[in-house]
Amino acid sequence: MFNGILDLHNLLRWLVLVAGAYAIFKAVMGMTANKTWEKSDKIAGSIFAGIIDLQLLVGFGLYFMSPIVKAALADMSAAMKDPVSRQFAVEHISIMIIAAVLAHLGSIMSKRASTDSAKFRMAAIFYSLAMLSILYAIPWSRTLIPGMR
Repeated sequence: MFNGILDLHNLLRWLVLVAGAYAIFKAVMGMTANKTWEKSDKIAGSIFAGIIDLQLLVGFGLYFMSPIVKAALADMSAAMKDPVSRQFAVEHISIMIIAAVLAHLGSIMSKRASTDSAKFRMAAIFYSLAMLSILYAIPWSRTLIPGMR
């Protein structure tokens, strides 16, 4: 079961990255071309935030099943000295929660902005910050393709 959830989490990573890249692309293009904010721009951000939420939900399940995390939580002092244990027990989950908050802030701030230019700017800033956080926190040393160990 753990391996199946890990594979799902791994697969969702790619959906998050694609959705984030698309939302950022739409926001930057709208901002630089002085476009009108449209429903499709809002939807791009909502999809990005929604997929992050799904990924976070799967990640929480994985977090409490992970043997690495269980060992780390049993001895946090030792875990904080070990980069792998620290990454999975503290850093990865913390940064990904921050990324989800940033993606949602992008949706909220762009919705509340009064001009189209401001909507695109807010979306571009917050979606980019979310994506940078995600790219930083992904454990790139792990397999990049689900099911391959």
